[in-house]
Amino acid sequence: MENLVLKDVESYIDGFARFERSVAGNGWSWLSPLRKEAISKFKELGFPTTRHEEWKFTNVAPITKTSFRLTERATALPAGEELEKFTIPELDVFKLVFIDGHFTPELSSIKELPEGVKIKSLRDALSQERELLEPHLSRYVDLSDDAFSSLNTAFMQDGVFVYVPENTVLPEPVHVLYVSTGTTSPTITHPRNLIVAGKSSEATVIEDYVSLGEGVNFSNVVTELVAGENSHINHYKIERENRKAFNVSTLRIEQLRNSSVSTHAVLIGGALVRNNIHPVLDGEGGSCLINGLFMATGSQHMDNHMLVEHVSPHCDSRQFYYGILDGRSKGIFSGRIVVHKDAQKTDAKQTNRNLLLSEEASIDTKPQLEIHADDVKCTHGATIGQMDESALFYMRSRAIPLDKAKAILLLAFAGESLKRIDLEPLRVYLEGVVAEWFSSEHLNLG
Repeated sequence: MENLVLKDVESYIDGFARFERSVAGNGWSWLSPLRKEAISKFKELGFPTTRHEEWKFTNVAPITKTSFRLTERATALPAGEELEKFTIPELDVFKLVFIDGHFTPELSSIKELPEGVKIKSLRDALSQERELLEPHLSRYVDLSDDAFSSLNTAFMQDGVFVYVPENTVLPEPVHVLYVSTGTTSPTITHPRNLIVAGKSSEATVIEDYVSLGEGVNFSNVVTELVAGENSHINHYKIERENRKAFNVSTLRIEQLRNSSVSTHAVLIGGALVRNNIHPVLDGEGGSCLINGLFMATGSQHMDNHMLVEHVSPHCDSRQFYYGILDGRSKGIFSGRIVVHKDAQKTDAKQTNRNLLLSEEASIDTKPQLEIHADDVKCTHGATIGQMDESALFYMRSRAIPLDKAKAILLLAFAGESLKRIDLEPLRVYLEGVVAEWFSSEHLNLG
């Protein structure tokens, strides 16, 4: 697929035909109808514009005006020490490393697995695990009005597949590291992740998106997470790519009876980031926690789009999203809770809090409730503010320099989000990542 340049809609359509031919011999023929349906839907939809209500505050022109090429498998791998800074100390994990979108076993570590557990690249699973994939792959994400998910489905070829059978506890987290190496020309990858947890199972998955260089990369991600009856799943997303990167991701969660899912996001990188999270509580007694922290400076643009659907009764959901914005950065929080008519005894709460550190930074926040049942408890709220001047004055009167005083207040604000992370080694590690961001040269705290 050399010299395959993808830019406008027609180039993606033409590129898809060449892509289909290139993967024809991989044993994925069963996937072809789904791919063709997805590219047809993308052709019909085209890229969204600000005239679309769901994209009202985010202009994707920086993506559509860039010519991308699909990545090839790297011939030279980064040295292990280059990836060392992305290792989470004191945390044993099943580790899968993807270099420019391609699984790299030489840099990965998958130890002995409990009986029945599958942790492998999607590329391998597509040819080896059809019986496990077919009932779930692309059964939950909605392609009818989502051009980026349609594009991902058409071009998907790698990502992670995690399958945990019923009554099984995954003893260690799965750490999925997606590395962009910063090639000379802009590249696009379509990571596709499928996590299936059986009845009464437990698992933790960490998705981590990083850059080694300063090149332009577009990560167009779809993750489908299926939480079986009585299962307990923790999901984390860390996005810390370079300031030229684009990242559009969709996390679609399907929850069955009495399942518990928590998903946490820490977003600090990228030029344009769109973070879609869509849990559907489709079984009585389910619970869901959506927790996130996004921090932007310069001209970064971060759009967080939440849709929580309560379909069954006696389900709880909690949303906490915190934003810190400096420079000329732009933040968006769109949080929508839909309570369907049969979802009586729903208990749903949503909180969005934001700090603006400069006069040029801005945030659009749009909490929404759509309730079709009459016996529910639902609340939502949003705040936008600046640093507490009285607290700053107090600390400065105690001889604490202004930059350190501001950093203390920011760490306290961010800490309210990070404290909800139960996995202690990861929480401590992310506290360090956030503290480093506050002390970076790109953030003016003077």
